[in-house]
Amino acid sequence: MRTAGLASLLAALALAGCENPQSAFDPAGDEAARVLALFWAMLAGGVVIWIIVVGISFYAVKVRPGLHSERTGLRLIIWGGCVFPTVVLAALLIWGLGLLNDLRRPGDGPTIAVSGERFWWRVSYGVTGAPGVVRSLPRGGIPGANEIVIPLGQRSTTLLGSPDVIHSFWVPPLAGKMDAIPGRVNRLILEPTETGIFNGTCAEFCGLAHAQMGFRVIVVPPAEFEAYVQAQARPAAVTTGPGLDLFLRNGCAACHAVRGTTARGTVGPDLTHLASRRMIGAGILPTTAENIATFIASPDHLKPGVEMPAFGMLPEAEIARIADWLGSLQ
Repeated sequence: MRTAGLASLLAALALAGCENPQSAFDPAGDEAARVLALFWAMLAGGVVIWIIVVGISFYAVKVRPGLHSERTGLRLIIWGGCVFPTVVLAALLIWGLGLLNDLRRPGDGPTIAVSGERFWWRVSYGVTGAPGVVRSLPRGGIPGANEIVIPLGQRSTTLLGSPDVIHSFWVPPLAGKMDAIPGRVNRLILEPTETGIFNGTCAEFCGLAHAQMGFRVIVVPPAEFEAYVQAQARPAAVTTGPGLDLFLRNGCAACHAVRGTTARGTVGPDLTHLASRRMIGAGILPTTAENIATFIASPDHLKPGVEMPAFGMLPEAEIARIADWLGSLQ
């Protein structure tokens, strides 16, 4: 009874793990669904082959032990070792190549540039991607960071690149992995079939904070996507006040931009609409004034290896004013 109860618990935990915003077993995109179907077909084939091999072994050892004819052995080698694997592998290859050609056809939705940078994701809406091999991401566009909003039912083209090391862009419920490589632009098509918020991650080790380089893909109806992009194109909601003054005085504008102010840094994330994002630090904390203040004071404590310097030497009141101002930038 105890063994059966433990097996039931493990099975329940395994099934629960299949349904979450970062599971490839709970697809919400066309590519993820097709890849999952290929996986189940390969798994079923593997199980069948295992049963056949075990069955033949059992027959040869237990049911009919002893010597077998050379003719029987030759047939087993030809049909079981040559013909059968060739047919199965050829069928899987044809299926896989057919998927690749179809899933990589040009998209009919928006083009979004995503740059993997240690240890966050730079996002640009409203860009155009040139055909063929491209070595650098297009400049300009409407900036964002760590959250990618795409329309439901459209084939959005994601242009992937990196200025530092190799990263790997992976949103398991929507599509397979695609590397972001310095000196080259790769294209990934995202065609969501469900609305929702889906977790993504960097799947290629890129440094100390690699495990905390997350992002989110948010799928919304097309009209809501257009409204979102228009809102992100506007300047900051609050462009005066003591928080902004302290932000500029303490050198934050050297790395960060806030459109509508004199802050035009390009090293770190654009903070014009920071408060509209659900998380800060590439997915490590919810966006609240308290968490922003904590991150400003000691980013390396929350995210070891992050390249943003700590500002814990500032008075707590000044940090709080900066955080309150950033928390108002919807």
